[in-house]
Amino acid sequence: MRTAKTISITLPPELFAKAREIAAREHRTMSELFREALRSYKPIDPEWEVLLERGLEHGKALGIKSEDDVERMSHEWRQERRIQASR
Repeated sequence: MRTAKTISITLPPELFAKAREIAAREHRTMSELFREALRSYKPIDPEWEVLLERGLEHGKALGIKSEDDVERMSHEWRQERRIQASR
């Protein structure tokens, strides 16, 4: 008796192409590739998820919309610290 179960999934074309490329490069079947991906999947720790959510909320409150905003604000903060230290 067969113990494996068959499932069907849908993927966007670019992700399907990437999966097929990886499977071919590693000489695996698509099933083997996805089984390995599921074995190595690690869900986000709930405590970490809370911290991420708080960070996103705080960033939104500061008007941060991109990584460029974070870089700019970090640069401004460092510059202000240098100015204060030189006084």
